[in-house]
Amino acid sequence: MTNGDADSGTEPRVDSEMVEMDGVGRIARITIDNRARLNVLSTPLIRQLTDAMRELYGDPDLRAVVLTGAGDRAFVGGADVRELAELDTTSAYPYITRLHLACAAIRKVPVPVIARIDGYCLGGGIEVAVSCDLRVASTVSTFGMPEVRLGIPSVIEAALMTRLIGPGKTRQLVYTGESIPADEAADCGLVDKVVPPETLDETVDAWARSIASAGPRAIRLQKALVRRWDDIPLDHGIQAGMRSFTMAFATDEPHQRMRQFLDRKRV
Repeated sequence: MTNGDADSGTEPRVDSEMVEMDGVGRIARITIDNRARLNVLSTPLIRQLTDAMRELYGDPDLRAVVLTGAGDRAFVGGADVRELAELDTTSAYPYITRLHLACAAIRKVPVPVIARIDGYCLGGGIEVAVSCDLRVASTVSTFGMPEVRLGIPSVIEAALMTRLIGPGKTRQLVYTGESIPADEAADCGLVDKVVPPETLDETVDAWARSIASAGPRAIRLQKALVRRWDDIPLDHGIQAGMRSFTMAFATDEPHQRMRQFLDRKRV
């Protein structure tokens, strides 16, 4: 949850943009813009991020979300150390709850969220990133959990890391506070794909477009099911999948798409 550098006269903000994808629906692009300070998350930015994600819940035409940091130096450099330094046992719990609610809001978006990572992804930045469904990073990106070096533990959505990268790698990162490069993050499963900076947008857009071109109801059912898989035992997950499969046939979407597939095969 840590880091920060020089101040800027630019007011930090979270920007939201909707992009129409060739008649298949909308993709939202959410940008955390505190670039002069490595996009560190202050309390106002945490609240704005939470609100921006929650505003997406009711959009029936939404197909995917891309979450990124402004500029090319950082995705999110962590939480604002200046705020952390002022916390006490009274204010610490409400503060960390706000950051958790931002991460939870990302996870609750009903369509896949892609983290576009270019540069530093530290502390709270990793917690935000692992709250997304997919992570694409540039080769110049750096990942770390430096909280213990500031006398606090890595918490909240850092708990997701053991499922992504295993307990051993998680312990390495949260115990040592050391950073790892993008290729190592990919090797351990912390990110899903690493590409040169110049092809980062192309890769993210291709994934978003692929998701947008899928069955819109199927994607939402799949997202809901994947979230359940995170929280329940294997046998329960299989049963939940069977119910989700059945629910897919409550509309004509599967039949329409399967007919299109079969018609193409006949040509």
